[in-house]
Amino acid sequence: MEADETARSAALRLLDVFIGEWSMETSGEARTVFEWALDGQFLVQRSQTPHPGAPDSVAIVGLDPGGETYSQHYFDSRGIARVYAMTFSEGVWKLLREKPDFSPLAFSQRFTGTFSDDCNAIAGLWEIRTASRWERDFPLTYTRVE
Repeated sequence: MEADETARSAALRLLDVFIGEWSMETSGEARTVFEWALDGQFLVQRSQTPHPGAPDSVAIVGLDPGGETYSQHYFDSRGIARVYAMTFSEGVWKLLREKPDFSPLAFSQRFTGTFSDDCNAIAGLWEIRTASRWERDFPLTYTRVE
């Protein structure tokens, strides 16, 4: 049991690189903060944007039972709730939603973000799939503020 807890702790600690405040750039500038919650068992991301067409959001990341992948539970100011499968390995952050969860699945979504060598930026891209192929939705760049 102790080895399982050590592995779990190590997998969660991989996410320490996210901790802090970041600016987010899409069509305008927004802010997001990553912080630990509930004794470091969950990573919480709170995002706010001044753009009227983009929602504010909260996402909670937890480690899946196998200890190698994560789930991100996403909620936003439009009342949307979604669950993404998440991986983080070698500086690459991936989110994937391919099945219905709290809402029907009209399209699949995925995000891939790559950390810079100094871990102060994440260059990312959201994609959607409405038929059989993935298409670019929008880029999303994170830059560390603190």
